[in-house]
Amino acid sequence: MLRGMTHYSRLCKIVIDAPPDTHDREVAFWREALGLPLKHFEEFPDFHGAHLTADRTLGLLMQHLGHGPAKMHLDIHTNDRAAEVARLQKLGAVMVDDGEHWAVMRDPAGLVFCVVPDPSVNETNARAWD
Repeated sequence: MLRGMTHYSRLCKIVIDAPPDTHDREVAFWREALGLPLKHFEEFPDFHGAHLTADRTLGLLMQHLGHGPAKMHLDIHTNDRAAEVARLQKLGAVMVDDGEHWAVMRDPAGLVFCVVPDPSVNETNARAWD
């Protein structure tokens, strides 16, 4: 996408990051607490997930961490990762890891969140940014 063009983004996922010793219990707990199946994703084996809304615009992901304490983070999906990262950096976010599949960032308070490219994000389901 060319810079200066409109891009779109939206809050898409609530992600629960669970270390190996609690991951399976976390998946079982949230499956029962929400009454939703948490599907295992073949393409991303460290994740289980479910849609939380009927329109499928908000979901829950359970991420199996290799190490570190349990925590939660948010995923912002966008049709233009570079433009969304730049927009958030202007607001005070900092890049932690510009990975292959998503960018890991910290907000001004130091809380981690991810920016995820998603071609399904568009003018019909997300906010426009110039």
